[in-house]
Amino acid sequence: MQSLAKSRSLESVLPLAVHLQSMAYVNVTMRWKKDSSFDAIPEISHARDIRPLVSLAHILSPSPTPVSAVSKLGPLLEIPDRRVTAFLRRFPAAFVESVGQHNIPWFRLSDAATRLLREERAVFAARRADVCARLRRIVLMTPRRRLPLHIAQGMLWHLGIPENYLKDLDHDIAQDGFRIVISGDGDHGRELELIDDGKNEEMPLSVLQVNAMRKLGSVEEVPVPLFPSKGLRLKQKIKDWLEGFQRLPYVSPYENFSHINPGSDVSEKRAVGVLHELLSLFVTCSAERRRLRCLRQHLGLPQKFHLVFERHPHVFYLLLKEKTCFVVLKEAYIAGEDTAIEAHPMLEVFKKYVELMEQSREIIRCRRSGKPIELESKACGDS
Repeated sequence: MQSLAKSRSLESVLPLAVHLQSMAYVNVTMRWKKDSSFDAIPEISHARDIRPLVSLAHILSPSPTPVSAVSKLGPLLEIPDRRVTAFLRRFPAAFVESVGQHNIPWFRLSDAATRLLREERAVFAARRADVCARLRRIVLMTPRRRLPLHIAQGMLWHLGIPENYLKDLDHDIAQDGFRIVISGDGDHGRELELIDDGKNEEMPLSVLQVNAMRKLGSVEEVPVPLFPSKGLRLKQKIKDWLEGFQRLPYVSPYENFSHINPGSDVSEKRAVGVLHELLSLFVTCSAERRRLRCLRQHLGLPQKFHLVFERHPHVFYLLLKEKTCFVVLKEAYIAGEDTAIEAHPMLEVFKKYVELMEQSREIIRCRRSGKPIELESKACGDS
């Protein structure tokens, strides 16, 4: 990379677009360090099971259902090993089993799961505008202000929006500022578009820009909050690179980025900013890394954007669990009140689903220990 001094001297005489092209890419490698505090966050450690559990809760509501009606949904719900019956039996605090005709297992929701399902729907109804505004922000990040419908559908869960939102006619998405347009043949030819394409409205500030406004009073310089792992020592070369990286021009995820050299450090800082903003919109500020691939092209991310997570372990934490990798935005869990990231309205509901999962583990432990059913009900909750 050209020296920072030379870049700053050029800044005074060259247009911004030319200045951005002058920032070359510096190849540095930062060591990943395991952090048990992130591994222990319940809503993250159970992340892979929460989605199929909630989906099954919606399917089994409002009446008992034979397992044969849901047994083939394993691949669709991405249930580990695709065994729906075994999955349902793992969570007796949420799903109550009974035996029907011909010894076929039936399942119904527990009273606790039924109450939680009603609470989930009530929270969305009360905070619908806030929750759907997060989907609007993702669409605003795309240059065309459009997102293929199947990709938007895949993001609903992470945004805390009911997964039938784009399919259920009872939900009028126009009231949230969206419409579905046909741009080609088949399902992949349908796109989610903003009714007002956003070109005539003031673009929202990103979380990083709001942070900068709070701390520095302006958005002329927008640093990325860094949270180094405990006990990690950096080489001087990496420290110098990080200092220079923080002073690089910041391009908001909502701004035009066509003038940026894709191979520059400025392009990398934009990618960090886009991924930071994206994760800050999600319920748990985390996601499986593979689920973000579908957004790469639409958000203008580099081909190997996953390297951004590895090169910036002070910003993102990679949690390896059950043969998959979750990306966690560190700021959401470490910064406390010193951040502009707003807690998602649906987060408390997610935490209660995790509590049901923890109760299920205790119920199974009690059953295996041979405790009387009275003690099991009292100590282990509603089963």
